[in-house]
Amino acid sequence: MSVDGEARRLKSEADEPGWEVDPDDDWGVAVVATVGRQLKLRREAVGMRAATFGEAVGYGEDMVYKIEAGKRIPRPEYLDMADEVLGAGGLLSAMKEDVKKVRYPKKVRDLAELEAKAVELLSYGNHNLHGLLQTEEHARSLLMTRRPVAPEDQLEQAVAARMARKAIYDRAPAPELSFVLEETTLRRPVGGKMVWRRQLEHLLDVAQLRNVEIQVMPMDRWDHPGTGGRIQVLKFGDGTAVGRMDDEFNGRPVHDPRQLRVLELRYGIIRAEALTARESLAFIERLVGDT
Repeated sequence: MSVDGEARRLKSEADEPGWEVDPDDDWGVAVVATVGRQLKLRREAVGMRAATFGEAVGYGEDMVYKIEAGKRIPRPEYLDMADEVLGAGGLLSAMKEDVKKVRYPKKVRDLAELEAKAVELLSYGNHNLHGLLQTEEHARSLLMTRRPVAPEDQLEQAVAARMARKAIYDRAPAPELSFVLEETTLRRPVGGKMVWRRQLEHLLDVAQLRNVEIQVMPMDRWDHPGTGGRIQVLKFGDGTAVGRMDDEFNGRPVHDPRQLRVLELRYGIIRAEALTARESLAFIERLVGDT
């Protein structure tokens, strides 16, 4: 192939990992099918062949057909280029937000929606850092330890979904976020020394936010109810809440006020046993200095 030919190589399915449609995600399937149908109708309305359209947007003809058939999730830039080429006046570009959500697994979308509505978050972690506290490289390193090994596209999809949840930090008014971290989660060099150090530095940055409180539970403090596993409680503006704990209520999310009281009681004791926010900040700073 010539240099010019290589430069003009159109994107194929192999170039677009992580953009398949989950067949079990009914809402996602419906969204992608609707977007694909609109793309096809617009293209045919202007009398443009799939191959010609593909060249104009930089994609192979086969990929164009798969996107129009609802078998592949179009990238945001694909929709922008399609909008321009087909003269859609912004209608195709406007679909980017829904399409963006479809790429993330349904259970992650559901969690992100709950976090987006929460006015207060309480989280105790005894094994790994909470996803909202992780850097991208830390998250990727953690996800790479899963077995069986996930395909590269699924790995990137999971990382992107976790990072997207960090939109919670940009909300106004800001929710109150409380994290209690077991010391072991800070000492484990996930991803290697430099990834670990950057993760610790990131925690220091997050801890400076006025609505965030990070506390560390030293390893020598064992007499608390956190030995039963992770605890998370999300409280909403209407007074309702949802929570879960690994060893309570079969690990399932609970909404009943009586069950939530148990989780809040345990979290309150854990929080009281942990280092204060100021002490925790100094503790993490010492860890950074030791790396």
